[in-house]
Amino acid sequence: MAEPFITTAIHAARSAGALLKENFGKDLKVNEMQDHDIKLELDVRSQALIAGILLDAHPGHAFFGEEGIEGDQDSPYQWIVDPIDGTVNYFYSIPHFCVSIGLRHQGKIIAGVIYDPLLDELFQVEKGKGAQLNGHPIHVSQRQLKDAVITIGFSKDKASIDAGLERYKQIAYSVRKTRVFGSAALALAYIACGRLDAYIEEQISIWDIAAGWLLIEEAGGIVEVRVSPVKTGKQAIIAANRTIDLSDIPRD
Repeated sequence: MAEPFITTAIHAARSAGALLKENFGKDLKVNEMQDHDIKLELDVRSQALIAGILLDAHPGHAFFGEEGIEGDQDSPYQWIVDPIDGTVNYFYSIPHFCVSIGLRHQGKIIAGVIYDPLLDELFQVEKGKGAQLNGHPIHVSQRQLKDAVITIGFSKDKASIDAGLERYKQIAYSVRKTRVFGSAALALAYIACGRLDAYIEEQISIWDIAAGWLLIEEAGGIVEVRVSPVKTGKQAIIAANRTIDLSDIPRD
């Protein structure tokens, strides 16, 4: 019998996390240096490790990662993976990054894991079973907008940066504080456990948000994902606790 999906995801996330922790703060091989992003050789290695574990356990599944696809792309099951979410943080030895693994079945996300190896914090979720941090149930906050700490993402090109700056200007006066951390998956995980209250980004990829999307919903929050207004083929996201009315958060 195949092992449970969440068991496989946890094993893969912890294995990749161990690789990242071992190499954190060391000299790293850069595959590509872009204006607002960095592609590391370790991204590729981490994804290969994750893909090997997931597809060995579930060989009929599809795999869709930031560094490419593998497996049977006609499968109704698709693993969605960011092998290092927060690569720029990682490269600069900023201790805020994670591994994100989501599983989609017939277009619906049914399970996910987000793992921060430096803090050894493992967020896990299964559809209909609630959200957990290191085995303990978690829930979104109940703070209102005026008391909220909101994180705003700035992506990788001028249009998305301009949109993020405009969003920052519109929202900053309405909340207690704003923060920019550099990892979309951890932003969503932090909303799920009540550390943050909302997250906004105009240009994001599905591998950044797949696990965190379900994590927030199962923790009692709300996520709105739509077509990015600034980048074809990308998504925009607003995520929050349910006390905050999403209509009060400026967009577009």
